[in-house]
Amino acid sequence: MNNLFNLGYEMLSWKVHRALINARLEPFLGFVHSIQYGKPSLVCDFQELYRYLIDDFLMRLKMGKRIHLCEFETNELADDLNLFFNRMVEIPRIKVGKRQTIETLISEEALLLAKYLRDEYNLWIPRIPLL
Repeated sequence: MNNLFNLGYEMLSWKVHRALINARLEPFLGFVHSIQYGKPSLVCDFQELYRYLIDDFLMRLKMGKRIHLCEFETNELADDLNLFFNRMVEIPRIKVGKRQTIETLISEEALLLAKYLRDEYNLWIPRIPLL
């Protein structure tokens, strides 16, 4: 089961990393996780908002099954995770729309964090999806 979580967290990490870069934030300058060579601490900080989604998804997907990841299962799981990131949540988009995908939400939250850090917003309260 540990391998499943590692793969899920790694995919989440790359989604978060890309969102932070697009928001023009430095992924290696975080707040909570320590700054270490080669460790993107802001990515680690920001992905904490969404780790529970990966936990919940994987627990429901593989509940009670013993899993040994071979190449086929890894590809299948990666496809399932990509579908998961494209799942719609009932959180309004910044500009228009009442729903958005989880991946879009991560990108928008990175933009909102960037605006807060640049003093364009007085307050940043992360929008957390409930699945």
